[in-house]
Amino acid sequence: MPEAVLQWARPEARRESSAGMHLEAIVGFMAAAWRRGERVVRLHTGDPSLFGAIFEQMAALDEEGIGYRVIPGVTAAMAAAAALNLEFTLPEISQTLILTRLEGRTPVPDGERLEALAAHGATLAIYLSVGMAARVGEVLRGAYGDEAPCAVVYRASQPDQKIVHTTAARLAADVAAAGIERQAVIIAGRVLTVAREALAHRSKLYDRGFAHGHRGEA
Repeated sequence: MPEAVLQWARPEARRESSAGMHLEAIVGFMAAAWRRGERVVRLHTGDPSLFGAIFEQMAALDEEGIGYRVIPGVTAAMAAAAALNLEFTLPEISQTLILTRLEGRTPVPDGERLEALAAHGATLAIYLSVGMAARVGEVLRGAYGDEAPCAVVYRASQPDQKIVHTTAARLAADVAAAGIERQAVIIAGRVLTVAREALAHRSKLYDRGFAHGHRGEA
């Protein structure tokens, strides 16, 4: 949420949008400011370590001999879970969360194609793919079934956040109807099918008879 964070910058701070910059321009701007003795903040949305193209920036700064520190943010999947009042890892339903994306202009390793990952039946958080919702829906239908529920969260945690509840079969149509073309994460998996009142399997963490380091034997 860069717009909200920027309100905390000092009035004299210089603000420069990177939206129209390529990698060399971004690094060049940061390097020039650093050499002038200025403090530079490279602000990413979400968590820069996940689909943030941060490694190439760090490698370029390393070549320039410029030190830096990475401060983590909140990735879209976790913000989406909060918006959906959802827990990704329910006992005996799903204990694995896969963060991935559909191959597009940027390829993915063969073993990490969405079809292969969806076959595990784990909870999926699919980034950078809502513009290819028809293809994503096709994969999810094959892995989870036509009527498997999915959720699409657009600009999670931001003021214009939008949530679409749909199914694998209707994913593309409902995303198009909502006018969502980018900046959204797609959530799929059995955790979306479990009603709170029907939850049969609970975590041992808060079980009356379960002891751990902060709670003795019952």
